[in-house]
Amino acid sequence: MRCIFQWTGSLASWGGLLVAGLCFTSAWGAEPMEKQVMELRTITLKDAAAVTTFDQYASQALLPALNRAGIEPVGAFALAAEQPAPRPGDAPAASTPAHKVMLLLPSKDAASLMRVNATVAADKAYQQAAADYLKIPSDQPVIERISSELLMAFDCWPKVQVPAQKAAGKARLFELRTYESPTEHLGHLKVEMFNSGEVPIFLDCGIKPVFMGQAVVGGLMPNLTYMTVYDNSSELTAAWKRFADHPEWKKLKEVAKYKGTVSKIHKSNWEAKSYSQL
Repeated sequence: MRCIFQWTGSLASWGGLLVAGLCFTSAWGAEPMEKQVMELRTITLKDAAAVTTFDQYASQALLPALNRAGIEPVGAFALAAEQPAPRPGDAPAASTPAHKVMLLLPSKDAASLMRVNATVAADKAYQQAAADYLKIPSDQPVIERISSELLMAFDCWPKVQVPAQKAAGKARLFELRTYESPTEHLGHLKVEMFNSGEVPIFLDCGIKPVFMGQAVVGGLMPNLTYMTVYDNSSELTAAWKRFADHPEWKKLKEVAKYKGTVSKIHKSNWEAKSYSQL
């Protein structure tokens, strides 16, 4: 079974120490593919007023500057009111959702992503648009903390895809999943499992990826993280039911080398911010 997305051409330079770990060839041929590197940045804010302040800054200053720096499309998400119920093997859900904004920053290469904060800070238009935000005093911060994960896109899903719902101006619900693995080797095998047939089963069941990436920097390594999109929670539930019952999935999950590749699953539902480009 082949993945529907095939990309040819030479890989972009990944930069520095990431070269050895980030350069791979296609799972279906000798031609290398150009794959994006993505930062998944989660901003925890003080309260609802802080979220409003950050949203204004992000929409008017940060996202335009990121786009000028070549980072696009930028996803911006808030936790959805309805969160998935934990199942066996899932990490426990947070008891009280914090005030969070999550940003997805895709880049053509790691070097550009590593420079992006400095590039944005030096942008004159950004400095003007963000003037009020940059003057927030140290004793009145709006942000509690920022955490980030650096991801390398899968061979079979090399680029962030803008949801069809976004283009049509429709509501959309995003599910974010992180799969922890017990060892590095098993983590690589789980990525191989996606590349060798799991994603086409997703698509056949109406599970539509936005991005899929293996962590190269983050707090839950070894792990992979991916996001899928639906019209609503009912569609999400129905799509995963079709997946569980799909005959090709039942075959794939019984392949001996793929057993035990996931030790814990983190799941959360997100909604697009008004200024999100996804």
